[in-house]
Amino acid sequence: MPSSLAAGIDAIELDRVRKTYKRHPERFLTRVFTELEIAYCRGRVHELAVRFAAKEAMMKALGTGVRGIGWREIEILPDRRGKPLVYLHGKAKKRAELLQMGPPEVSMTHSDTMALAFVVASVDTKIDLDEEKSILIERLVRRGLL
Repeated sequence: MPSSLAAGIDAIELDRVRKTYKRHPERFLTRVFTELEIAYCRGRVHELAVRFAAKEAMMKALGTGVRGIGWREIEILPDRRGKPLVYLHGKAKKRAELLQMGPPEVSMTHSDTMALAFVVASVDTKIDLDEEKSILIERLVRRGLL
């Protein structure tokens, strides 16, 4: 039985995505999105932005942030009714397996100016809060911050 949940949330301004897409359309699309995502989004900035936010939220749920996992290793595609589904590939899939993560669920929304995504998944790993706090304290001491 899963012992906890992994969650991630991200928000991004549509103007930021719009500007990047206008400046470097091919590079932006091929670095961040899979072929299926590109085909589905058809250049619609709100669809690209909300998927960008979902990918970043998934990276946070995996505990990696944007380090160590490629954007295209997380794929957000709709089912036949439009519900977004998360597909993990490569290092993202391996990280999820390491965490014994169940299938992630994603919720996405956007307004005229912002895109927001939230990801949650069950994990069968236990976090020792005291150990994590001790590691943080050691790191802060090494950096001269404590």
